[in-house]
Amino acid sequence: MTVSNSKPLLLVDASSYLYRAYHALPPLMTSSGQPTGAIKGVLNMIQSLRKSYPDSPIGIVFDAKGPTFRDELFAEYKSHRPPMPDDLRQQIEPLHACVRALGLPLLAVEGVEADDVIGTLARKAAGQNQPVIISTGDKDMAQLVCPQVTLVNTMTGSTLDVEGVKEKFGIGPELIIDFLALMGDKSDNIPGVPGIGEKTAQALLQGIGGLDELYARLDEIPALGFRGSKTTPKKLEENKEQAYLSYQLATIKTDCDLELSYNQLTPTQPDKQQLRQLYSELEFNGLLKTLGEPDTSEQPADTTPLDASAYETLLNEKDWQVWLKKLQGAEAFAIDTETTSLNYMQAELVGLSFAIEAGKAAYLPLTHDYPGAPKQLSRDQVLAELKPLLENPKVGKIGQNLKYDISVLARYGIELQGIAADTLLESYVLNSTATRHDMDSLALKYLGHKTTSFEDLAGKGKKQLTFDQIDIEQASHYAAEDADITLRLHQTLAPQVKAEGRLQQLLTELELPLVPLLSKIERKGVKIDVPHLQRHSQEMAQKILELEEEAHQLAGRPFNLGSPKQLAEILFEEQKLPVKKKTPKGAPSTAEAVLEELALDFPLPKVIMQHRGLSKLKNTYTDKLPLLVDSHTGRVHTSYHQAVTATGRLSSSDPNLQNIPIRSEQGRRIRQAFIAEPGYQLVAADYSQIELRIMAHLSGDAGLLKAFAEGQDIHLATAAEVFGTPPDQVTPDQRRSAKAINFGLIYGMSAFGLARQLHLERQQAQTYIDRYFDRYPGVLNYMDATRKLAAEKGYVETLFGRRLYLPEINARNFNQRQAAERTAINAPMQGTAADIMKKAMLAVHQWLQASNLDAAIIMQVHDELVFEVREDQVQELIQGIVPAMEGAAQLDVPLTVEAASGDNWDEAH
Repeated sequence: MTVSNSKPLLLVDASSYLYRAYHALPPLMTSSGQPTGAIKGVLNMIQSLRKSYPDSPIGIVFDAKGPTFRDELFAEYKSHRPPMPDDLRQQIEPLHACVRALGLPLLAVEGVEADDVIGTLARKAAGQNQPVIISTGDKDMAQLVCPQVTLVNTMTGSTLDVEGVKEKFGIGPELIIDFLALMGDKSDNIPGVPGIGEKTAQALLQGIGGLDELYARLDEIPALGFRGSKTTPKKLEENKEQAYLSYQLATIKTDCDLELSYNQLTPTQPDKQQLRQLYSELEFNGLLKTLGEPDTSEQPADTTPLDASAYETLLNEKDWQVWLKKLQGAEAFAIDTETTSLNYMQAELVGLSFAIEAGKAAYLPLTHDYPGAPKQLSRDQVLAELKPLLENPKVGKIGQNLKYDISVLARYGIELQGIAADTLLESYVLNSTATRHDMDSLALKYLGHKTTSFEDLAGKGKKQLTFDQIDIEQASHYAAEDADITLRLHQTLAPQVKAEGRLQQLLTELELPLVPLLSKIERKGVKIDVPHLQRHSQEMAQKILELEEEAHQLAGRPFNLGSPKQLAEILFEEQKLPVKKKTPKGAPSTAEAVLEELALDFPLPKVIMQHRGLSKLKNTYTDKLPLLVDSHTGRVHTSYHQAVTATGRLSSSDPNLQNIPIRSEQGRRIRQAFIAEPGYQLVAADYSQIELRIMAHLSGDAGLLKAFAEGQDIHLATAAEVFGTPPDQVTPDQRRSAKAINFGLIYGMSAFGLARQLHLERQQAQTYIDRYFDRYPGVLNYMDATRKLAAEKGYVETLFGRRLYLPEINARNFNQRQAAERTAINAPMQGTAADIMKKAMLAVHQWLQASNLDAAIIMQVHDELVFEVREDQVQELIQGIVPAMEGAAQLDVPLTVEAASGDNWDEAH
């Protein structure tokens, strides 16, 4: 297919925009904690571009994972850049999915950067006299500008054609590479020639010419007469090799081997159903509205339309008694609670909804309170009548996120039993990565139905109503729909789970029994030493104040450290520090990455970074944790989530216990604030190296099995094997390297990654990896077999049958395929560790119930369980929980649990 020359080819530097959107736009997050700000920024930019050029061919180009040829040329290339922030990394795959669902060609090529892919496509198109527009904010791209190629920065609205390049840089596009080779590029760590800055580089290029010309005519440079022209020839002569290396690094490749040519970048029709699901999951309500209402072709063929006229509102005793008898006669029914808050420790019950068969549901309002609200049945009376039914384990209860309902009902003295199904967990077990598992997303995906959102009902922001303030007629439809949808989802999902025997077992024997236990752990909570945190916070406040005073001294005047504008004035106008990066509006950036780079060479940015670090720690932990203490219990009550991580691990929020720092002194002091009640102690029981033990079991490698069976220090044993050293002669550095290899390989680390971590040459790192596989061939065989099996099945499994689907395991793009292969190797280990922890929690809970000890599980963090126990029962608890946890699974190597006690969480380690 030939593209019309009248329609320019659009090439989007998406990786560049992803970073720019992340740093320039305010953070955005879904209700479940998924960061989305950068995704939304890039999608808005793409939409804006598409509006300007609606019929153009387009390529959305991303950097592929892994090293590029420039890393081979220069080991320090981009090495100074900090690792990608976790909350940005989490946005890459959802953004890729959105781009594909929009029908836009997505390119990411292994071994080269996005710039090189864009350069190759642009040059080929320009060679055919095809106009090209490159959407980017990177100055390096100026080297590609020619009569056919123009740069557009969508975030600033600026454009660069040939004349624009000359005006901005003082040279034409043909000399941009020479320009970068001379002055270097701090953002990419291209060294350039020391002592040659922007003005000197311009003078040299304007006066003599490019790099080759300069080195042929060094003796002519002094005659140019610019400042420093007499010493410049010596600088150039002494750094000739570095100048030409910089030239290579700055040169954008225009001959990449691509699967697609420029005239194949034709958009296809958007997949609206997929976009609805993605936008719903990401909570992009504005983008969702742009898709309009779903048409019948988008809906599953077997979906029964919802008929709200069949929903009932139970306002009188007679209607309620009819429904109560229906519920009492049912084998199972769907139930949902409506409350005043999402905080399960404070939520007041407003009403209940039920469904026994699809399309027939009822809402029982109890405490709606607004002017003109009709009289409702007594909450106490209704709950007294429901209590025997809800606590009857022989009558099945079906819900969506039943853990919340269990916690709410527990506040009214009802222990919900007979949990038959939770649609959130059915979806999660069936495919953890196919969708988010909230009701709205599931209804859209599996029923083709867009549910009424709470915001549609209650409004947004400060003016949002609580459920008891909502008109009963509106509330009834919303609540009854929830119960109806829950039942329909169960009827849709349950057969799919049942068809996969091991998934059914995983659901009924592990995930569902864990629901009431997690509710119990959450409601128990953990005591917090608020005075300790306040003292810690005050000490940090004093240190922050001292850093502020030091910053003022270094600046020569007081200023607001939190003001980017004032900070930029001091750093770049008064102190004349080099500008590393600019904001979308063209002002010098004071973003964290910029300050980190400046802090390496200048004292003021270093102090600013220390100030920011302490302020963040104070705001996130020492200030916030006391605010989370429940006024009635005096304890902090986190929320555990079973259906967030892809591998089965639990996550938590408010507070996120998984992210409390543990290695730093400041982090340990925060852990010291998690304390036991008077007369009690905390006990922490932690699995030792569980994922490495699972690797030994899965791989069946004789060397690893022997090391664990004999109770050897596995890192020391690996060091002895890899470095060919007797175990008693292994140095601490060798053991640390072996530890990096042991953990790195199970997380898919390449030789390049290992080299960076251990500060080695890449070839040396590859030698270590090769030697490791020589000594532990079973590990390599396992990895190869797992890749092959994953490619055949499209998923991998844990020891207990949990699946992780890998949609890109057979992708044509090598980088996508390789990333999926790394996940295939690691997921069975992470997932099996998660399954073992859940089995351990159930086993320990069962043992505790039988033991009559005054003890309870109060936290689950990573591979650790934390207990609160009466101080005279500590040893009895440890003697019981350690074998229970170690016996949670039978592996070919022993599971080892280390347990200790203390007055606080830090002491219990």
